[in-house]
Amino acid sequence: MAHYANFREFYPYYLSEHANAMCRRMHFVGTTLVLMLCAVAVATRDARWLWLAPPCGYGFAWIGHFVFEKNRPATFSHPLYSLAGDWVMYADILRGRVSL
Repeated sequence: MAHYANFREFYPYYLSEHANAMCRRMHFVGTTLVLMLCAVAVATRDARWLWLAPPCGYGFAWIGHFVFEKNRPATFSHPLYSLAGDWVMYADILRGRVSL
């Protein structure tokens, strides 16, 4: 397992593990669903919706890795950097810096 001194060093590796467009799309869908679930939880003032966020976010991402990218998610080796990487990649997709 590689060691990264900081997130800036980790992020290029994270992107390399998401070379397949369908994998990135699955991440994007899962992260969008997480945001929607958070919005529903706030709008309904019912935190029970938040229990669905991890299965949606990780479920779509892991399907993207195992089915399309054919690799092991970085979550297993670098959980915090991987979580941050997902949100940064999501923002980069919205900004047009990473393609779908």
